Amino acid sequence: MDVSLTERIEELQNGGGLLESAAVNIRNWLTGGFLSPESLVSITELVETSNAEELNNRFYKNIAFGTGGLRGRTIGATSTAVEKGDMELTGVPASPGVGSNMLNEYTVAKATIGLFEYARKYLERKGSVLVPKLVIAHDVRHFSRYFCELSASVWTRCGGDAFIFDGPRSTPQLSFTVRSLGATCGVVITASHNPPHDNGYKAYFEDGGQLVPPNDQGVINEVESAQLSGLQNYLAINLDSVKTLGQVHDEAYVAAVAETVIDRSVLDGSELKVVFTPIHGTGAVSVLPALETFGLVPLLVEEQMVQDSNFPTVKSPNPENAEALSLAIELSEHEGADVLLGTDPDCDRMGVAVKSDEGKMVLVTGNQIGAMLADYRIRKLKSMGWIPKEGTQSAVLIKTFVTSPMQEAIARKHNIKIINTLTGFKWIGEKLHLYEQELKNSYEKEFGSPLDYDQLSQKERSELLQKYSTFYVFGGEESYGYLPTDSVRDKDGNAASLIFCEMVASLKKEGRTVLDYLDSLYLQFGYFLESLGQIVYDGAAGAAKIENILKSYRLNPPTEFLGANVSKFTDFGVETVVDADGKEIPKQDLYFLRLENGYRYAVRGSGTEPKIKFYLFGSESVADESALEAAKSKTRENLERLKEAILNDANHRSEN
Repeated sequence: MDVSLTERIEELQNGGGLLESAAVNIRNWLTGGFLSPESLVSITELVETSNAEELNNRFYKNIAFGTGGLRGRTIGATSTAVEKGDMELTGVPASPGVGSNMLNEYTVAKATIGLFEYARKYLERKGSVLVPKLVIAHDVRHFSRYFCELSASVWTRCGGDAFIFDGPRSTPQLSFTVRSLGATCGVVITASHNPPHDNGYKAYFEDGGQLVPPNDQGVINEVESAQLSGLQNYLAINLDSVKTLGQVHDEAYVAAVAETVIDRSVLDGSELKVVFTPIHGTGAVSVLPALETFGLVPLLVEEQMVQDSNFPTVKSPNPENAEALSLAIELSEHEGADVLLGTDPDCDRMGVAVKSDEGKMVLVTGNQIGAMLADYRIRKLKSMGWIPKEGTQSAVLIKTFVTSPMQEAIARKHNIKIINTLTGFKWIGEKLHLYEQELKNSYEKEFGSPLDYDQLSQKERSELLQKYSTFYVFGGEESYGYLPTDSVRDKDGNAASLIFCEMVASLKKEGRTVLDYLDSLYLQFGYFLESLGQIVYDGAAGAAKIENILKSYRLNPPTEFLGANVSKFTDFGVETVVDADGKEIPKQDLYFLRLENGYRYAVRGSGTEPKIKFYLFGSESVADESALEAAKSKTRENLERLKEAILNDANHRSEN
């Protein structure tokens, strides 16, 4: 390391605002022998320009390989000249940002080496002679293709088999393909709907689900054990041994999506008018062929059909946000569409808007979408003879704790088991794996031969799972993620788009609108409304504030808000909580508070973004149709007042 550079780092540390942890990591990287000349130039530029803030954000810690993988900035808040390249002309940076807390070639290669080591040892423990097999998909973000090819190259250099697609594919297709190929692991290079400067590395295991215990901690340990020294031997991409998946794999996935439709007859000749936008992401790859299978040819938001890393037509490529769907809403109202579908960049989430009686498009919340799909699918499964008309506890609806309790009311009404899980679809995927294994074990015990689960149709699965295990009817979370069947083990925006169209077409044949249907559910179950409050804290200082809030809730939880006492406080990080299957919920920093007036809220730090989230739930009984509007107004006003009080309290806690 250059002496003058060493001295400059010491000066910044002693009086220039450079954190000690950042200085340590910078020195480790500069002396590690793995950095490219371009990366050395970038670090030198940041040091010599005394950009302590940028250095802190890039180096104050090592980017954490969490239970889902990596996610963070791949483009710095301030990019160096080398990193920018011709960015001002092309809009595309030349290289990822260097830094121990950044997603770049070094952190991606290190993660892949660790994942391979865990997969290799896992197969050895099973007594398998197979080499670890990895499937990698990627979205449209900056450097996604580069990270995909780098990961595949690293994996084969380690001694495994790697498979990639010929271009961007959705997260749910990756989950499906891991299962169909019998792979050991899967990876998606994506940061979902995060800002354009972010990217991520999302890991999956052989069941097609995200990493859960004990595999998650095992992978984390291997990634942390992987050494930076020697990384230079893995950075030159060689795809000679990497296999590219052909069209047959796309067709297999689309066929699985098509099988999520319960009543195909409602789509026959439906003349449903659909508008679709992938918001510059991967959605069009599978949503369009799936819809076309049933004769649905949607109108497209042409400006957003272009796959673009910068998501130029939106502030955020998130179908939860009205702004992201504004172009689609304009087209829908102009064309008189029945339904608008929007998917996020990796197409695991779906947002919708539906036509009102006045011809205006009305956005539907994630909780409302989930409640309607849950009720519709359970009713259809009963009417089609898939589950008993009286219901059964051998069929299950799964949701997260922070998803609307309205789904609990729906499940109880239909006599269906309801399971609540921690936030994150991996926990729903884990349940599906357990139900599958229970069926396989029982079947082999009774018949003396193994069951080829993946060759079963959905109807066959429903019969066998209800007899030997538990049949999954639907699952989802409030953040616009839904999964109709267990062929995929993560939320699926492709399948969600199709089954929502099935529901709308069914209602249209009955002469009902989606909003009519939603109100009919409120009359049956009461009015439910949810609200999300969140506070974003960036950088090193922000992480400390989030930690302050979470710790203070454990040590000194709130006792009242707006005159309503907290009647119950549940700390999921300390208390033992058991689900309806009798399985203990893993410990997590999640807090649930119930007020004496029946309102409740949950608090958790985001696992993927620098923010803390507050999930609020309000409900009021509805005597009859004439009382519905008053119940809506009362709940809305109460929730807004409660949210303001909770956020003010949290900001105070962040400083203490």
